Amino acid sequence: MSETNPNRQGGHAAGGGRAPGEDEVAELCRELIRIDTSNYGDGSGPGERAAAEYVAEKLAEVGLEPQIFESAKGRASTVARIAGEDPSRPALLIHGHTDVVPANADDWTHHPFAGEIADGCVWGRGAVDMKDMDAMTLAVVRDRLRSGRKPPRDIVLAFLADEEAGGVYGARHLVDKHPGLFEGVSEAIGEVGGFSFTVNENLRLYLVETAEKGMHWMRLTVDGTAGHGSMTNKDNAITELCEAVARLGRHKFPVRVTKSVRHFLDELSDALGVELDPEDMDTTLERLGGIAKLIGATLRNTAQPTMLGAGYKVNVIPGQATAHVDGRFLPGLEQEFLDELDSVLGPRVRREAVHSDKALETSFDGALVDAMQTALRAEDPIARAVPYCLSGGTDAKSFSELGIRCFGFAPLQLPPDLDFAGMFHGVDERVPVDGLRFGVRVLDRFIDAC
Repeated sequence: MSETNPNRQGGHAAGGGRAPGEDEVAELCRELIRIDTSNYGDGSGPGERAAAEYVAEKLAEVGLEPQIFESAKGRASTVARIAGEDPSRPALLIHGHTDVVPANADDWTHHPFAGEIADGCVWGRGAVDMKDMDAMTLAVVRDRLRSGRKPPRDIVLAFLADEEAGGVYGARHLVDKHPGLFEGVSEAIGEVGGFSFTVNENLRLYLVETAEKGMHWMRLTVDGTAGHGSMTNKDNAITELCEAVARLGRHKFPVRVTKSVRHFLDELSDALGVELDPEDMDTTLERLGGIAKLIGATLRNTAQPTMLGAGYKVNVIPGQATAHVDGRFLPGLEQEFLDELDSVLGPRVRREAVHSDKALETSFDGALVDAMQTALRAEDPIARAVPYCLSGGTDAKSFSELGIRCFGFAPLQLPPDLDFAGMFHGVDERVPVDGLRFGVRVLDRFIDAC
């Protein structure tokens, strides 16, 4: 790669001019979507290795030496490092996952693994979660390497397996078994941040993830007395469990405003010109349109029943019944969440952890945040970056254990009427082609500024 950098600020025009790399981003996204990387949570998914090889090929074409790490058969991740102009500076990690949640093609307007372009969007599973960011990263990196534009500091690229099942075979494996890959990395950007929320014709907020809830995926079990279905039974495990699950499903945990949520609400209050009361969130959420689903769940701990199991014959009362629950807790509130959970479930319910991970929160300041704001405003003069808390979780949980400060920044400018939050794990997932091109321009500027 050339030592010179003749085009550091070239190729851009403020407010949406063409930038290098944006011409191929839609095709990269389509090709990634066509690799079925469905993660069923049991290791049976077909495509993570194929996706890792695809990414490695695209990086090798422009002179990098990517490595593929397979934690188990087919569970593969790709990592590469780009040398920066100043190797003495701490490195930046740009990470994305290649696996997706499963999709039922019969429910979709366009086949979820066809990568079709229709109505100005790339359609398919992973279009927003998160093969869009994978494609934008590849597009930017490939152009910079082809044109000899070194980043100011080293950049580590990680395209990871297994995020949708907790990252055990992806980010967690690399952090535990190959931490040297991330030597010198101080900061990272990843998914579910940098997307736009249009307030009015003079202001668009871009939500940058600075916090994310922790997770407790759990199995609930109730033991009862087995017997004949024709007889009365006051110790029916199904009855006891269903009553506990119903209590939990209807339970509303108290509002708890964390630093990131408070900052977001303050920014939103300023943008809307009204005082927002966290205790009256129904009114606030009405103003948020499509992002209400993302924000509403960050005001309290949550526990959603997701699976039930019991019995094997209609005339047999089983001796045991089980349920699975997706629990999420806010930063600093894990013990409060578990105590309240047990209080709601009652003494008959046995709770076991299936997968758990910590909550994260960092402050919204520093040179990296300034670089985000600068890059966004250069392409969208009415942009304002604001912090927010993600209701879900990302691979940032694993990377934080190496002392890396993590943000969600996968920039997209979105139409005001697009239900972006509903796309995550939903039907008819799609991303605007113009949004992808915008993201490439912003990421290219961000790399120059960071």
